This record gives sequence, C-alpha cells and structure tokens, in this order.
Amino acid sequence: MVRNALAAAVLSALLSGPALAQEASPPPPPSAPTDWRAVSPSDLLVIDTSKGRILVELAPELAPAHVERIKLLAARGFYDNLAWHRVIDWFMAQTGDPLGTGEGQSWYPDLKGEFTFRRGPDMAFTPVAAPTGALIGFVRSVPVQTQPDDLMAGTGDKKVHGWGLYCPGVAGMARDEGNDTANSQFFLMRQAYPALDKRYTVWGRVVSGLDVVRALKASPTPDGIVTEPDRMTRVRLAADLPQAERPAVQMMNTTSAAFRALVDQARQARGADFSVCDIDIPAQVTPGA
Repeated sequence: MVRNALAAAVLSALLSGPALAQEASPPPPPSAPTDWRAVSPSDLLVIDTSKGRILVELAPELAPAHVERIKLLAARGFYDNLAWHRVIDWFMAQTGDPLGTGEGQSWYPDLKGEFTFRRGPDMAFTPVAAPTGALIGFVRSVPVQTQPDDLMAGTGDKKVHGWGLYCPGVAGMARDEGNDTANSQFFLMRQAYPALDKRYTVWGRVVSGLDVVRALKASPTPDGIVTEPDRMTRVRLAADLPQAERPAVQMMNTTSAAFRALVDQARQARGADFSVCDIDIPAQVTPGA
C-alpha cells in the first residue's frame, strides 16, 4: 500500500513537473545532408565556345598537378581562341593545341602522369556499387573506381588506389606515347570509353554543357582531324571572372537521400547493365552575364 502510494506520487511528479518532462523528451533527429552543394568558383572552369558554354568541375584530389596546369594556362589566356582540332563522334573532343595540328603545346614542361590517386578516409567519396574487390562511386562529380576501405589498414600511408572512369563528360589530358608527356592539350568525353581508364589522367568533369561538347563539329575521318573547327573563345576559372559575369553551380549532393533515390532509379532502369556512367548528377546553374 505504501509502495503503491509512493509510485503514484513519483508518477504524478513526472507528469506535472515541466523541467523533468522536458528532460525526458527524445533529442531531435540529426539534420539530413542538404540536397545540393555549391561548386567552388576556384574549381569551376568556364569554357566559352563557338557553340555555347561548357562548365567543368575540377578535381584536384585526383590530379593536383594537372589541375594546377589547367588553372595556370586559363589564367594566362592560353586557351582563348584555340580550336577543337580533333573531334570523334561517340568518343571525345580534343583541344589545347596552339598550332591546331595536334603537335603543339604550351611553353611549360611536360607533366608526370597522374593516372591513379591515393584515397584515404578523409577524402569525400560516395560509393554506388561494390563489385568483388572494389568500390565504384564519385569523388565530387567524377566517377571513380577504388580499392575497398578495409585495405587501408594494411598500407603504409593508410590509403588505397583509385582512378577516374571515362564516362560522358569526363575531362582527360592528352599525351604522346610516353606516360609523362601531357602538357596543355585536353579532351572532353562525348560518350563513355572505358579503354582509357588508368591510361590518361582524369582532372575533372563537365557539369553543364555536355550538349555543347556533343554539338562540336566532328571529323568524318577516322583520325578525327577537323577542318574549319569550332573554337574556344574564352577559358577562365569562374573565380577569375568579374562577379557579374561569374556563373554559379549547385550540384546534387551525393550524400543526400535525393541522390540515393537517383542511383536506385538508374539501377532499376538498367538492371544487370547498370554502370556508374548511367548516373547523371543533376546541376543547377546560374549563368552570370
């Protein structure tokens, strides 16, 4: 009887005491990742062409030396008015040669190949598939393949190998026969071409204007050399443009529920033929003047 009365008194206090009731409330759920992320103006290459504008998100995590070269040449106006001298339909569009023949380059020394990169636990990476012994996903907007996380513990630098995948829109660096001969010429993929994986350096991906890349005048011949080619009229980092002219890009955040739903939709649509190249990350672009 006394025990029941005591229990009733305690229950009454819990129900009537606002401070205790407030402490007993469950904590609010953690905030979900936002659906969109802003592309930094210092990593957004603005390529104006005779056919329209192309925006490329640079990926210094994958190829720091090549990204630095692209930024340097763009800042110096090197790419302005250069031709898309080699364009092959269902493959790629190549430019960056001051001679317009495929034989020219900048006055800077050639670059060491960056065909692979080292991925550590601190690198932002979103997996979308896990074939045996590998992970496939995204670093920023670039599709990549990498070794699994559980191998990090057994490496000296606690990192694993990764490499960019040549899906549509991926930006690669052209080179001669030698691995360390890239300089100023680059190409943008019109379609997927996995035979290039780990053989040519990936340094970014088109996030807006893939339709422009595919509209560039293509060659009717197997060598891809274009007569009366389209041209790049101006190439600059967004950060180097006046504020009024600077485009702004928001990419769908690959950590968001919206992106996971997009991946699931692509996987269901493609079935056994599903590939990371089937995923087109949405972008919202404010054009600038």
